[in-house]
Amino acid sequence: MMSFLLRLVITAAGLWIATQAVAGVHVRSTTTLLIAALVLGLVNAIVRPVLFILTLPVTILTLGLFLFVLNAAMVGLAAWLVPGFHVASFRAALLTAIIVWIVSWLGHLLVRKPRV
Repeated sequence: MMSFLLRLVITAAGLWIATQAVAGVHVRSTTTLLIAALVLGLVNAIVRPVLFILTLPVTILTLGLFLFVLNAAMVGLAAWLVPGFHVASFRAALLTAIIVWIVSWLGHLLVRKPRV
């Protein structure tokens, strides 16, 4: 349970940084930000694997670059599902996905348990 909450907070931090850094990304309140982080996590856990399998040939042809498009689509889907979370364009969704990925990577790098 603690790991889930930590992931939620890290994703919310990434979304908050994206709202500050990317024009066209807006979140109405802190509650909306947390709900958007939760929905983004659920979308990435449920919808993204299915779309990954369906778009695998395109991903292979583009040497993995299509995954950026897939991640941007997941941000767009989360924005569509959460009232108060708005992403204005594909460019904004793509930059948001990249920022959330970087923040998540750094956050998990900082809080991971050392291997013994």
